[in-house]
Amino acid sequence: MVDGDVVLRPIRLRDQRAWREVNRRNRDWLRPWEATIPPPTPSGPIAHRPTYRQMVRHLRAEANAGRMLPFVIEYQGRLVGQLTVAGITWGSMCSGHIGYWVDQSVAGRGVMPTAVALVSDHCFRTVGLHRIEVCIRPENGPSRRVVEKLGFREEGLRPRYLHIDGAWRDHLVFALTAEEVPEGLLARWQRRRSAQGRPDQAGSDQVGPEGAGRQNRGKPGSAGK
Repeated sequence: MVDGDVVLRPIRLRDQRAWREVNRRNRDWLRPWEATIPPPTPSGPIAHRPTYRQMVRHLRAEANAGRMLPFVIEYQGRLVGQLTVAGITWGSMCSGHIGYWVDQSVAGRGVMPTAVALVSDHCFRTVGLHRIEVCIRPENGPSRRVVEKLGFREEGLRPRYLHIDGAWRDHLVFALTAEEVPEGLLARWQRRRSAQGRPDQAGSDQVGPEGAGRQNRGKPGSAGK
């Protein structure tokens, strides 16, 4: 999936070096929104963060099972982030949720809204989903601006929804259904940017549903941030 300088493609094992380098440089930028593993319960197993290779194999297995769509984001030819559609449910729901993170060096250039618009159109028009959700911590203003710029509806608060940065954190739920964007979300986003007459300056893009992609190192339910 491509729009200008923004490309979404499947994550690969050979992305390890570039993926690690981007994560290393952005450690402080991402840490407040990164999914963490909660303390074990008396009867539960002790969980460990998977390696990069384990993460990719897990994502591929979930993708093959129809439960995930894992991508990396490229901007001007280099890897700058990750976006995952996770929790895909069929039957009477036909829904999934999106999570993401992006390199701080490209924040504010419209990379993340474009990536979310591309994948939303793919989910609605090609995959056949009816509803897309993005869950974001109330404190994550840059990530909230991504979904607000795209016209996602705010539906409410999920208390203590995900374990983020060492504690159970509340998340706001934003959603969009296929009927709300009959012309396509990317087309709507492009019209908005065109009307502004300049590159997106409405706030920097940051991380979405906390820990996107990084928590994917072994937790299907939080695969998109």
